[in-house]
Amino acid sequence: MAIVADFMLVWLPAPTVSLRSPLALNAGPIAKFFSNCPDNAFQIALGGTSYSFIQRLGAIARNAAKLFAVGTSASLVGTGVTNALIKARKTVDKSVADDVEELPIVSTSVAYGVYMAVSSNLRYQLLAGVIEQRILEPLLHQHKVILSALCFAVRTGNTYLGSLLWVDYARLVGIQ
Repeated sequence: MAIVADFMLVWLPAPTVSLRSPLALNAGPIAKFFSNCPDNAFQIALGGTSYSFIQRLGAIARNAAKLFAVGTSASLVGTGVTNALIKARKTVDKSVADDVEELPIVSTSVAYGVYMAVSSNLRYQLLAGVIEQRILEPLLHQHKVILSALCFAVRTGNTYLGSLLWVDYARLVGIQ
């Protein structure tokens, strides 16, 4: 669960290269709107383009929807596997039956999806659009190795912070 969620968490809200396919000619107005939004809400507009405030909010909403789907799906799989392993262990070792309880699959998964859509989305958008693109890149443009090392350190710190926040959030909503 964590591997899939972490990959999507980094790739979806904070890509370094736009990987969007061309928009279909018969796309609806909502698809066209989101297609014209930046990859990141704080992204610097390049080459004569500009983004409105609404388009930047659209980038947050689009990435929130993607991360909600990824977080919920990954958690459904992970929580389901965890519960299956708990049942198997209880079957094999009867003394564990009272110590370990199964996790509520749906509420845990939805809570994880909401957490990714809100906390993870906003943290990674700030990290990629403000810290990396607007602060570190201009300061260290000529020093690519140092820039890469600092970006790695900041993203690692953000992942650690996200883990701490997840535990607090899980306690707050009552799933831990």
